[in-house]
Amino acid sequence: MSRPHTVIFLPDGMADEPVAALGGRTPLQAARTPAMDSIAREGCSGTLLTLPEGFPTSSEVANMSVLGCDLPTEFCGRGPLEAAGRGVALGPGDVAFRLNLVSVEDGILKDYSAGHLPQAAAEELVAALNAAFGAPDVRFHAGVGYRNILVLSGPRFSERVRTDKPDDNHGERVAEHLPAAVADEAAGTAAFLRRLIAEAPAVLEAAPANRRLAASGKSPANGVWPWSGGRAGALRTLAEKYGITGAVISAVDVIMGLGRCLGMDVIRVPGATGYIDTNYEGKARAAIEALRAHDLVYLHVEAIDEVSHERNLGRKLAAIEDFDSRVVAPVLNAFGADLNACVLPDHPVPVALGKHTRTPVPVAVRLSGRAPDGVRTFDEVACRQGSLGAMRNGDLMNLLFGRRTGA
Repeated sequence: MSRPHTVIFLPDGMADEPVAALGGRTPLQAARTPAMDSIAREGCSGTLLTLPEGFPTSSEVANMSVLGCDLPTEFCGRGPLEAAGRGVALGPGDVAFRLNLVSVEDGILKDYSAGHLPQAAAEELVAALNAAFGAPDVRFHAGVGYRNILVLSGPRFSERVRTDKPDDNHGERVAEHLPAAVADEAAGTAAFLRRLIAEAPAVLEAAPANRRLAASGKSPANGVWPWSGGRAGALRTLAEKYGITGAVISAVDVIMGLGRCLGMDVIRVPGATGYIDTNYEGKARAAIEALRAHDLVYLHVEAIDEVSHERNLGRKLAAIEDFDSRVVAPVLNAFGADLNACVLPDHPVPVALGKHTRTPVPVAVRLSGRAPDGVRTFDEVACRQGSLGAMRNGDLMNLLFGRRTGA
C-alpha cells in the first residue's frame, strides 16, 4: 500500500515574537489563518530548531535543517546553492558567493535589496559588473532581482573568508563589515572582495539602469555585498535518505538550488517574484499538479521574510493571510484528508528586529493514521504544547518519511 503524498508549506520568516501593537500577540497569532490552523487541529504540533549554534543564521541553513540535511557534513555555504538554483555549473576549483546589489548612502548600508530591484535593472547592472571586473576567473551571474552570484575560479581563490549577512546590518557602516580571511590562503580572496566593494559603486552609479531608478525616485543599486562563499558540496538526495521523490516550488535560487542538490524536481512558476507581488495562485496550482506525481512537494514562499526584514508589521500580517488563503487553503481543499500536510517557517524574523533569530519555529503536521494531540491553532505559543515536542536535526523528515537503514 502506497503512503499518502506529503506537502510541506514553508512560509519563510513567518515566526515572530509578541508585539505590543498586537496586544502582546505575535503576527501569526493575530492574523486570520484557518487553513494552517486546520493542520494543527487535525494533526500534531511541536517546534523545530533550524538554526543551531555554530552555523550562520541564514535561510540555507534553516531549509537544510527542515529537509533533514546533516549540517556538520553537508553544509557548503549559500553561494554554491544559489549557483545550483540558477543552473551555474561549478567545477572543483570554483568558489561561489551570493552577491547582493545594495543601496549605500555615505558609507552606510541603507537597503540590502536596493529597493527590491526590478529584474531588468538587476540584469543590466550585473552585465556592467562583468564588463568592468569580469575575467576568465571572475564571473558575475544574474539571479532574481537583487540576489546575484559571483563565481571565482582557480587556485588563487579560497572559500575561507568571513563575511557578514547584509540583511543583519542595516544602518551600519559597510567598512565595519568587510570580508576577512580566516586562513592564510584566503588573504588574496578577501583582498579581491574588498576591492570589488570599494570599486563597484563607480561602475554601478554610471550605469543607465541606476539613472533610470533615480529619475523615478527609487533607491539606487550603488553597491555590492558578497557573502557566504563556498564550494559545491555533496548532499545526499532524498531518494538516498528516505526513498522518496520530491519537487520544490520557490521563487529564489537558494531554495531551488537546495532542492536540485537533493535530487528534487525544480518547478518554476511564472510570476513568482520572491516578494508580496508573487503569484500565490500559480504556486498553489503547481503544487497540486506536482503532488500527483511526487511523494513530497516543498512549497516555499519568500514574501513574508522580505516584509519582516523591512520591519513592516502591516505587510507581514497581510502576507501571512495571503499565504494561508491563497496557497495553503487551495492545496488542502484539492486533496482533503488524502494528503499529509506539514507547515512551518524556516526561521523567525521578528519585525522588531528585522533579522533572523535562532528561536525554534512552530511546526504542525497532519499524518494519515495519527490521532490529533489537542492543539487547536498554529502559532508560536500553541505549538509548544504539542505532542511532537522540541525537534531538531532530522527529526521532522524522519517523522514524515521514516529513517532508512544507513541514512
